[in-house]
Amino acid sequence: MEKILISACLLGNPVRYDGKGKLIEHPLIQQWQEEGRLVSICPEVAGGLPTPRPAAEINQLDGNAVLAKDALVITNDHQDVSQPFIEGAEIALRLAKQHNIEFAILMANSPSCGSGEIYDGTFSGQKKIGDGVTAALLKRNGVRVFDQFQLDELAVKLN
Repeated sequence: MEKILISACLLGNPVRYDGKGKLIEHPLIQQWQEEGRLVSICPEVAGGLPTPRPAAEINQLDGNAVLAKDALVITNDHQDVSQPFIEGAEIALRLAKQHNIEFAILMANSPSCGSGEIYDGTFSGQKKIGDGVTAALLKRNGVRVFDQFQLDELAVKLN
């Protein structure tokens, strides 16, 4: 049975920057969890960041630029946390390869996990087009990334 990589916060684990989880109560998540298909990770924690931690956003462009060292992940107190974000993304990719994972469910808008849209780097709640660091690295390596609002779409791809 095919495994699915999932952001740990979406399973309710208190790993987000604010020390909370973001439990998604959806029948598909419950089903996949019961089937043993879900492999969870918080790339930010895996990369060495504490919980809680200052909020962070990509200062320009997106996760692809961070991976290329052309942009930074900066906290709201002006610290560069790009390296832990990159390390966490690399750990997520290793986990995906280890389990032959082709699909991931990652937290929408996150500087690590956002896919297609992320916060714009101004800490104003505004969004921009782009991928987070982990989403970008997974996509480069053939993993199809969905967010918690695309579960039905993912279910169609799995069947």
